[in-house]
Amino acid sequence: MENQRNVSEFILLGLSYDHNIQIFCFVLFLVCYLSLLLGNFVILVSIRCSPLFHQPMYYFLSHLSFMDICFTSCVTPKFIGDLLVVRKTISYENCMLQVFAVHFLGMIEVLILTVMAFDRYVAICRPLHYMVVMNRTKCHLLMLAAWAGGAAHSFPQFSIAILLPFCGPNKIDHYFCDIFPLLKVACTDTYITGVLILANSGIVTLVTFVVLFVSYVKILLTLRTHSAEGRRKALTTCGSHVTVIVLFFGPAIFSYLRPPTTFPEDKIFSLFYTIIAPMFNPLIYTLRNAEMKSVMRKVWC
Repeated sequence: MENQRNVSEFILLGLSYDHNIQIFCFVLFLVCYLSLLLGNFVILVSIRCSPLFHQPMYYFLSHLSFMDICFTSCVTPKFIGDLLVVRKTISYENCMLQVFAVHFLGMIEVLILTVMAFDRYVAICRPLHYMVVMNRTKCHLLMLAAWAGGAAHSFPQFSIAILLPFCGPNKIDHYFCDIFPLLKVACTDTYITGVLILANSGIVTLVTFVVLFVSYVKILLTLRTHSAEGRRKALTTCGSHVTVIVLFFGPAIFSYLRPPTTFPEDKIFSLFYTIIAPMFNPLIYTLRNAEMKSVMRKVWC
C-alpha cells in the first residue's frame, strides 16, 4: 500500500448538525463525564486506601476504574468540546494517536473484565485453591498480560491506520477517529485491509465474549450445590459483572464483528462503550456491594 498523504487534518461530523441538539448533548455528556470521573476516582481511592486492595477481586476492580478514566478521557473531552464549535477538526497526528489509544486502552479493559470473570470462576468453582491460584504475584502477572494484550491488539490497528493513503476526502462521519471511518475516506481499495481489521478486532472481541459466557455458565452450574445464602452473595457479585460486560461488549460486538463498513447507528453504539458503560461501572459495582459501601463510608466519612 502506497503511503501518500495530502491531508493535515480531518473534519469530524459528530452526532448531529442541529445546534439545539448539540447544546443538549454538551450538557448531558459533560454531566456524564464528570460523574464518570468522580465515581471511578472514588472507587479507586477507596480500594487503594483500604484492606480490600489485597483481595484479588478489588485489586482488579481498582485497575478497571483507572482504565475507565483513561479510556474515556482519550475520546470524551474532545467530543464534548466539539459540541460547542461549528467546525470540528482533528489533526492527522492526533487522529492516529486517538486510534492507537482507543484500541490499546479498550483492549486492556476487555482483558481486565475477562480476568475478573476468571477470578470469580476460581472463587466459586475452586474455593479451596483460590488463594493459591490468585495470589498477588499471579494477579500482577495477569495485569501485565492485559497490558501486553492491549499492545498486541493496538499496534497492528495503528500500523494499518498510519499506512492508509489520504489524498483529498477528509470528512469522518463519527465523533472520534476510529479505523472503519478512516477506511471510508482512504484513497485505495480497503477490502483486504478491512478483512485484517475484522480478524484483529472482531475475532478477539468474539473469543473474549465466548470465554466470559462459558465462565459464567460454569459458575451458575456450580452455584446449584451452594446454600441459598451462598448463591445470593455470589449472584450479587457476578450480576454486577455481567451487567458491565453486556453494556460494554454488546455495542463493541456490533461495531467490530461485521463486514468493514459504517452505519449511522455506529455513533450511538459507540457512546455505550466510550461513555455510558464506564459511567455506570461505579454504580453497578457499589450499589449492591456491602463491602464497597462500608469501605467508602470509612474512607470518605
